[in-house]
Amino acid sequence: MSVSLIEVENLRKRYGDTVALAGLDLSVEAGSVTAVLGPNGAGKTTAVRILATLLAPDSGRATVAGHDVVTEPGAVRERIAVTGQYAALDDRLTGAENLVLFGRLDGLDRRAAKAQASELLDRFDLGGGAARLVGTYSGGMRRRLDLAATLVVHRDVVFLDEPSTGLDPRGRTGLWEVISTLHADGITVVLTTQYLEEADRLADRVAIVAHGRLVAEGTPAEIKARAGGQRIEVVVSDPAAFQHAASALAVLANGAVDVDPANRRLSLPAPDGLDNLSSVVSALRTASIAADLVLRHPSLDDAFMALTAQVPDSSSEQPGTPVEGRR
Repeated sequence: MSVSLIEVENLRKRYGDTVALAGLDLSVEAGSVTAVLGPNGAGKTTAVRILATLLAPDSGRATVAGHDVVTEPGAVRERIAVTGQYAALDDRLTGAENLVLFGRLDGLDRRAAKAQASELLDRFDLGGGAARLVGTYSGGMRRRLDLAATLVVHRDVVFLDEPSTGLDPRGRTGLWEVISTLHADGITVVLTTQYLEEADRLADRVAIVAHGRLVAEGTPAEIKARAGGQRIEVVVSDPAAFQHAASALAVLANGAVDVDPANRRLSLPAPDGLDNLSSVVSALRTASIAADLVLRHPSLDDAFMALTAQVPDSSSEQPGTPVEGRR
């Protein structure tokens, strides 16, 4: 039976005339990786800051490990670690010195802090940079060290606010490996991200937020299923044949064809998979139209765009608005 470690109920926060959170509800299971997705300004960082006791909500309630973030902030802080969008490191210290400093600030004695620093440097593949000044680190190394610093003392919950922002593909992959290790160790991870591939790869559950409200939640597979079934994508080779191809495929799909003339791309539903693909190939061959085709399942990107496209602004919020996937 799953146990919720974080509970958020009707959380609201406003900055002047700007509504950051408009009644956010969220539940995070212990030991899970939960990815919080949303457009810029959706309220993701505001929610994390409230859960980390760095910001007070205007109303609503949030608990972490059974402790209220407003009335018991000290108890919450003893259970959490937070990594923000920018690494909180001292460039004038070495990697090892940074970790020892964080350990000392967290109450460890010098010997314990050094031992923990050494272990974390090895675990995060930073042993080679232990004696180097952090100012000489690459972006990926800084990110890994920043995450290591949050774990000098064990915490039940780790909040990662867009941790891979600015990393190159190799650095991002290394960070993903670290997050997977945290998950394997039973640590609850709440991850906000702009990279949908990141959420798809790492998360047990995905929460999509728009205009300060939860609009959908579920496993990545459940979220993707809401974007519809399989689709066939066609890229027409000859621009002059594009309209002819669009007309031919519209007959097959009863008009349900998405048209992208700029990229010579056509997309149509394929509920019967390969049978539909065969029909499309036949129609194009009959019309002597050359094209590249692919049959694909909906991606998390498709679901994200579909679920956030029609979400009303918070100013038009209606009480009792249903949330897809809420259980």
